[in-house]
Amino acid sequence: MSYIGSKPANKPVVASDLDPTVITGQTALAVAPADTDEFLISDAGTLKRLDASLIGGANTPAFFVYKNSSQTLSDVTTTKITWTTEVFDTASAFASDKFTVPSGQDGKYFLSFASHVYDASEKITSSNKVFKKNGSQVSSLDRNDGTYEFVTDNRVASIILDLSAGDYIETFVYANTTDNTALQIYGEAQYYTYFQGFKLIT
Repeated sequence: MSYIGSKPANKPVVASDLDPTVITGQTALAVAPADTDEFLISDAGTLKRLDASLIGGANTPAFFVYKNSSQTLSDVTTTKITWTTEVFDTASAFASDKFTVPSGQDGKYFLSFASHVYDASEKITSSNKVFKKNGSQVSSLDRNDGTYEFVTDNRVASIILDLSAGDYIETFVYANTTDNTALQIYGEAQYYTYFQGFKLIT
């Protein structure tokens, strides 16, 4: 590797190399052991490794669910998506097709879902993807192509919400066709239709 100016010295980082204000309320002591980049810190006289729990925490609760089979979507009807398979659910907070914020987990959450709406007749003219919080709509991702007809809508709807313990989030889909026939919310193992979320570190 080439360098502009002098090549940096190849030596371990020590406590004097750190700005003590970077680690609020803590004092960096040394690299430990000497052949790693892990720091020890002093916390009320107790040595601790500088890990994720000391610099902000984890993005949990977190969940990911998907549909592994298709669901009928009636024309001109807002339909709640039923979720068939959990990939993970760190707080056991997803049940009955909704995510409910656990006790003590108030905060900002990132949520997103994809729904693969499919009409074999290729007659869709509009479709909406809807988040509902405690039964009330909080957002809608709309597609309206007027007189133009299409066969699928597989966009992803995303939102960040301030949520408190007991708040619950559900997902809904609406579609309109020119022939007034039922459609499908397509599902299979390849995650065509999924719902995910996690708490943000703030």
